[in-house]
Amino acid sequence: MNRSLTYFLLIVLVVLLTIGLDNWWQQRYQERLPGNNEQYYRIVPLEIPLELKFAGEEVPLDIFYVREGLDRELSVNTYWHSSTLQIIKKSHRWFPVIDTILERYGIPADFKYLAAIESGLSNVISPAGAVGFWQFLKGTAKEYDLEVNKEVDERYHVEKETEAACRYFLKSYEKYGNWALVAASYNAGTNGIDRLMEKQKAGSFYDLLVSDETNRYLYRILAMKLIFEDPVAYGFYIGEDDYYQPIPYHTVKVKGKIDDWADFAKEQGISYKLLKYFNPWLRQPYLKNKSKKTYEIKIPDPPYNLTHEQVILIQNGIRN
Repeated sequence: MNRSLTYFLLIVLVVLLTIGLDNWWQQRYQERLPGNNEQYYRIVPLEIPLELKFAGEEVPLDIFYVREGLDRELSVNTYWHSSTLQIIKKSHRWFPVIDTILERYGIPADFKYLAAIESGLSNVISPAGAVGFWQFLKGTAKEYDLEVNKEVDERYHVEKETEAACRYFLKSYEKYGNWALVAASYNAGTNGIDRLMEKQKAGSFYDLLVSDETNRYLYRILAMKLIFEDPVAYGFYIGEDDYYQPIPYHTVKVKGKIDDWADFAKEQGISYKLLKYFNPWLRQPYLKNKSKKTYEIKIPDPPYNLTHEQVILIQNGIRN
């Protein structure tokens, strides 16, 4: 084969490869265009419902700034995938606990979403020093009968802090007779809401000019409510086994002092870490308990961990 023919064949090969790669790229590009069923990810505007209620009260979505406020928070909480996904996963462990207490106090179930946006259903501490699922400051916690001292901080006790939040909601509702204002006052304080209402001669949250933080607050709750009520509509595909399930436990009463919680945990057949996970309100490795109070300590019931076989089944997508 002469040299000229060799060059010719190489040029033909290069042209064919170029055309082939171009066709492949165009095909992949077309597959990613909006509307193609094989597209693996799209960012699209979210549909705002025509009607919506918070705690049984109508949300005036016909007002443009109400609709746009909800649109903003719905977009933020939908496309902030990692945070919202974690809250959804935790909800099966904590919403039943919160729902039971809300129902006992006569608080609308929608208020559980307030805890979701306040803390992400975690015992977090804010830069201002607010603590727990419901983010109580120390002074407010004591006002609502939570014990807060060096050894015990009941703001970390989910059940007790939820009860304190319910007492706040009831007191606030007695003042306003409106759940939207109750939610807003949880963020801005009743004194702050009172001053704004008097100054602006407003009788509704939706007519009230408030700070950006307080203005976004209720819309964040509403966005979380919409996502939880129909997660698939907002791109969250959660299987039943993806949720963090409740962990059974029993309680042990402690009336006196505890010299070392690690020793106590060992006597109960668990680690100190597990003791603290179930009782994060215990703030020291000991309990002097000079007032001789009776405390109920949660102890997880075995098995509280997965077997090797269960882990393998989960990894293989075969869940029980």
